[in-house]
Amino acid sequence: MAPNRILPDTCAWIDFFRGRQTPLAEMLGDSLIRLEVVTCGVVLYELLQGLKNPGEEVLVQNALQALSHLEMTRDLWISVGRLSAQLRAAGHTLPLSDVMIAAIALENGCAVLTVDRHFEAVPGLTLLNGE
Repeated sequence: MAPNRILPDTCAWIDFFRGRQTPLAEMLGDSLIRLEVVTCGVVLYELLQGLKNPGEEVLVQNALQALSHLEMTRDLWISVGRLSAQLRAAGHTLPLSDVMIAAIALENGCAVLTVDRHFEAVPGLTLLNGE
């Protein structure tokens, strides 16, 4: 059964907030309308650290505050460590933030909306390719 919740990677939000007419931004917009979108702390962190002015922060925080927020737990941190070790053993080194996004998605039955191809290395992860 396909996941009915979507955890957009930061790249999807960047296209969306910048008003880019990309398949990634369009898929995110459609998913928001269908109330399928969730978020997590690492995506919020990545978005906030890249902002240029306080007005952008207000926009981002208001938009993401309306969504369900998936939290990290001790068990989820263990899953992140195990997943990272598994990926490294298979020759794949993903950034910690992306391993966290993948583990959160796997734990919560979410698909990840992204254009980052390295997510393809994560076993069992459902991807929505925004290309």
